[in-house]
Amino acid sequence: MKDSLISHEHLVMIVTSVIVGTLARLLTIKEDYRQYPSYPNGYLIHLLTGFVSAAIGAVAIPALMTKNFIAVTFLTAAAQQFRDVRKSERESLKDLEHTEYAYRGDAYIDGIAKTFESRNYFALIVALITAITMQLIDSKTTWINVLAGTLVGLIVFYLLKRFSKGKTIGDIAEVEQGTVEVRESELYVDGMYVSNLLGSDHASKLFETEGLAVIIKPHENHLRITLDNFGQRQAALFEATRALGLKRYHFTRRDFENGRIVITLVPIINDIDRLIEAVKKTPLLESTKKSKAVMNTNLVGKK
Repeated sequence: MKDSLISHEHLVMIVTSVIVGTLARLLTIKEDYRQYPSYPNGYLIHLLTGFVSAAIGAVAIPALMTKNFIAVTFLTAAAQQFRDVRKSERESLKDLEHTEYAYRGDAYIDGIAKTFESRNYFALIVALITAITMQLIDSKTTWINVLAGTLVGLIVFYLLKRFSKGKTIGDIAEVEQGTVEVRESELYVDGMYVSNLLGSDHASKLFETEGLAVIIKPHENHLRITLDNFGQRQAALFEATRALGLKRYHFTRRDFENGRIVITLVPIINDIDRLIEAVKKTPLLESTKKSKAVMNTNLVGKK
């Protein structure tokens, strides 16, 4: 009967690893300027999936040490579980598309879903490394094992977070206030034609008095490839409307001559600083990223 019970050392290892792994997931759940995930239901769902992920990583080492190799095979189920998290997140966001001020777009939704999937891997890896560290230290003093495992686990979490941190529009471009101008029924921003859909006097007056606009200027010419992408511009427009609300009308337009991007709208909250900040913090989508160094290398290789 005693042989079937888990040892005190392994119990401490599992509990410590689960706590550290779950903490890693908790630290990546933050209600930022995008207001997502929502509180409290969104927090609870992602925290529980993080707990499960941490538990999977935490029991792997004790299972190996007790030669319970069959128990380790459930690690293969973790990948499927994380894929299901991504799938459910994608479906949930797509279901909400028609309720938003502006569409997120498929590219942005895919990026968000992948982010939540990867954060569950954070919990698993951190819990696994914590357990491995405690097993390697193997001190007779329990608190030394716990302290060492926790410290190494948090260091690994910090490195993973730094490695996975993506860039934003503000990292590759300048975002400045644009001057809104209405000429008859046509809308211009900094002299750049945007739309001719302002057919009524009311619409023209509304944009003249309450319209806001920002101009996005890429730091380098090759960055236009990223900013000109429709999915990237749609993501920026979504963040703008999400931050300020939308009273009426929203447009995004490209300037093919110099690479400028215009985001303009009539918001509920008239705050240009908040608009600039929202656009700056819009994440760069994975589907739009291009490495100039790799592209140059490939070109040289072909020559």
